[in-house]
Amino acid sequence: QVQLVESGGGLVQAGGSLRLSCIASGRIFSINLMGWYRQAPGKQRELVGIITSDGITNYADSVKGRFTISGDNVKNTMYLQMNSLKPEDTAVYYCKLINQTPRGGTLEYWGQGTQVTVSS
Repeated sequence: QVQLVESGGGLVQAGGSLRLSCIASGRIFSINLMGWYRQAPGKQRELVGIITSDGITNYADSVKGRFTISGDNVKNTMYLQMNSLKPEDTAVYYCKLINQTPRGGTLEYWGQGTQVTVSS
């Protein structure tokens, strides 16, 4: 019903910036929230940050003050602006969407991920 396409990953030097995009398409009825997660090699997937339908954001302590989540309602796109990148930010970054259905339930969707590599 919903497809998520991520872009913007790549290789960047420490201290640099990247902007990730997540474009949602399909049967989007009402978005409860969207979020960014990441998974580094040998580690569990962890929450980076979320944005609610009201535009309220929350971030993990490890990225607070450096990363910013925003959205474009017209284009159904969520962004993750990453500044002051560190080598420990290296991971596959995933987009998640929670969709409110007409029946009153919710459905969760994930993107395929985009690789972010930060060199020393």
